[in-house]
Amino acid sequence: MRILLAGASGLIGTALKSELGSDGHEVRALVRRPARDDTEYQWRPGEGYLPDAAIEWAQGVVSLSGAPLGRLPWTRNYRREIYHSRIDVTRTIAGAIAAAPTPPQVWVSGSAVGYYGDRPGEVLTEDSPAGEGFLAGVCTRWEAATAPARNATRVACVRTGLVMADGGALGPLLLATRLGAGSTIGTGRQQWPWIALADEVRAIVHLLTASQMSGPVNLAGPQPATSAEVTRTLAQQMHRPHLFRLPAWLLRLVMGEPAEEMLLPNQQMVPRRLQEDGFEFRYPTAQQAVAAALA
Repeated sequence: MRILLAGASGLIGTALKSELGSDGHEVRALVRRPARDDTEYQWRPGEGYLPDAAIEWAQGVVSLSGAPLGRLPWTRNYRREIYHSRIDVTRTIAGAIAAAPTPPQVWVSGSAVGYYGDRPGEVLTEDSPAGEGFLAGVCTRWEAATAPARNATRVACVRTGLVMADGGALGPLLLATRLGAGSTIGTGRQQWPWIALADEVRAIVHLLTASQMSGPVNLAGPQPATSAEVTRTLAQQMHRPHLFRLPAWLLRLVMGEPAEEMLLPNQQMVPRRLQEDGFEFRYPTAQQAVAAALA
């Protein structure tokens, strides 16, 4: 397939581009700077501009753009950037697909587990309603922004959990553990939806090439894990101590809203639709995913 990729320089985008190339697909990237060669198209999503030639060329589109949530603090301006870096990109792609004489066959658009908010005691499938909070609002509008394209192409919105990789959201936990400061986060009993980077990428490729699914798709490992199980596994596999506890009140005091939105929520998100569609995880446990990240 010919795949157009927004967010090609990020953690997931870089791995996805490599995987697609290895599988024989042709990948071109959307970039905000001037294009360097014919594998790139310059676009300006903040202005709603995407070259017609890019959409006409593509048989599939993947959009993974978004300002990193791990950057602190979340000032009012940065909250605005978190929002617009996702919504503007999605609206621009949706408008271009809707207007294209020959639209692509499929669009895999990013979303996140933040859609569900804090949901202790619930098992979260794709049918579960949206939760409350800043990220739930962002994710709800992020997915809704794909609407103009849905009559023209198959659209899947991937709600991604914590990606197990040496970087991204796991990066600060890895660094703290390497320094001997591995810690239980809050009570440690909150469910953290996780997924190995390789399975994240393989799931997106599955949705592009081997599936007819549309709508929301949960990307999370099949076996749930608590935050304490994740941080303890990191410490064990890195041969570092896991002695400390960071209480919720301290995290709220130091980090503010990001702690409430990312570290402390209880979210047992399960990949129901993905498994029903025949997808098989390479790393079905958090222990295996951590080992792959460290390798």
